[in-house]
Formats: sequence, structure tokens, C-alpha cells
Amino acid sequence: MLRRLYDWTMSYASGPRASTVLGAVSFVESSVFPIPPDLLLVPMVIARREAAWRLALLCTLTSVAGALLGYAIGHLLWEQVAMPIFQFYGYMDHFEHFKDIFNTWGWWFVCIAGVTPFPYKVITIASGVAGLPLPVFILASLLSRGIRFFFVAGLLYFFGPPIRVFIEKRLGLVFTIFMVLLVGGFYLVKFV
Repeated sequence: MLRRLYDWTMSYASGPRASTVLGAVSFVESSVFPIPPDLLLVPMVIARREAAWRLALLCTLTSVAGALLGYAIGHLLWEQVAMPIFQFYGYMDHFEHFKDIFNTWGWWFVCIAGVTPFPYKVITIASGVAGLPLPVFILASLLSRGIRFFFVAGLLYFFGPPIRVFIEKRLGLVFTIFMVLLVGGFYLVKFV
């Protein structure tokens, strides 16, 4: 089943609507969606190596646009939307302390979350709740998301064929590692 899903993704990655779907996933991942755009970016760059930089730029810009939606949710819709999300992740007990720390170190939170498997939407919403200055938030988001997506695209651009062979030969291992990182990011949100 995993092989069929991979083959379908690879065939879809070079299709005419692939960029639109990638941009949409990148946008919603920064504010509400739990699945990172790397799941589409990787096969798309592998399938169309010449488009690596354009796809990384698309991911970066749509991710930052989605991050602004997350910021707006936190800033404008705290009680209606953001508070239930924070309650779901178990952050309400420590919220005031978190807000104080966030106001001091917010730039770094945004930068670190932007390049790691940590769920970025938590930081975008927290930025709005804490009132992190919008220019700081936008700059940190552009920098961190740009580093993340251009790094992935660069690796695949320069080392694409061997990486593709590795992924195709060890699809189960790659999927397992990805899931461990994804679940680990959610674990950090919930328990750290």
C-alpha cells in the first residue's frame, strides 16, 4: 500500500495542479493543518528537479501567508479559536508564563519552529496571542521557512537521483523516520 501511495504521489507531483495543491497545503499547515508540505515538496522536486527553487519559494511564501492567518487567529480569535487549540495541546495551565517567555524570546521561537518538525501552527497562533510585533514575526517566518524549504529543495536538487534511489529502496524506513519526527513534534507540543 505504501508503494502504491508513493507511486501515485510521484505521478501527481508532475501534474498540472501539483503546484496549486503544494501552495494550499503549505498555507494551511502554518495555521491549522497537521501535515507538513514536505510530503508534497519532496516528491515534486524529485519528479521535477529543475523546478526546485520555484517550489521552495512557493512553499516559503504560502507558508508565511498561512502563518499570518495563524497569527490573526491568535490575535483576533483567542477565545473562539485559539484557546480551544491551546487547551487541546495542554498549554492553558502555563499560558501566562508562556506568554511572558514568548514576548522575550518570540523571534527565536518562530525561527526554531520554522525549521524543525515542531508544529509551526502552534507558534504562529502563540505569536498572535502574545502580540509579537508583526514585522518581527514576518521576518522570522520568512527566514526560518525559507531556510527549511530551500534546504530541502537544495538537497534534492544537488543530490536528487541518489536520494530518490534511497527513498525508493527504503520507502518503509523513510516513512517510519518521517512519522517518528512528526509524532515527536506533536509530543514536544503536548508534554514539553
